[in-house]
Amino acid sequence: MKDLFSRVTKEYLSEFYRILDCMIDNMTEARLGDSIGYNFIAQMIPHHMAAIEMSKNILKYTTFVPVQNIALRVISEQTESIENMRSVSEACSRLENTERDVRLYQRGTEQIMSRMFADMSSACATNRINNDFMREMIPHHEGAVEMSKNALRFDICEGLEPVLEAIITSQERGIKQMKCLLKCCGCM
Repeated sequence: MKDLFSRVTKEYLSEFYRILDCMIDNMTEARLGDSIGYNFIAQMIPHHMAAIEMSKNILKYTTFVPVQNIALRVISEQTESIENMRSVSEACSRLENTERDVRLYQRGTEQIMSRMFADMSSACATNRINNDFMREMIPHHEGAVEMSKNALRFDICEGLEPVLEAIITSQERGIKQMKCLLKCCGCM
């Protein structure tokens, strides 16, 4: 099937998989500690940075306005979210959790990340890169929602809670929009 890909699709997919591999490495190799809030930030920042890069990647190729709008919103929202996480990172690192809670949190996070990495890696690749982008970004957003909900189950620094709520709200809205658009295009 790869022989049937257009030059544009090959370029788009090559960059997507490079970004995905970098995200996986940065999330799985993040330096973690005794603070669930800090650990969340250490793994979510590379997650968000990848979404920004993936959105910039699709913007190089797409002329489809709904996908352009989705990508621009991802860039804007996730840039703001990174800034918000960085602003509370130091305070979050001071709140230490029990070893048991850290272990439970991290086990849940690793399961979520594993599923997200697999779903993104196996997303359908076609010459319809607008659809490909959405099928790749849906599990990415779902991963952020689940990771945020997982963190909220534990004691985290007060400043991080509104950041997690904003991630959940914006990413659930994005998932719904992309699924609706894919359904309208007959791709779901």
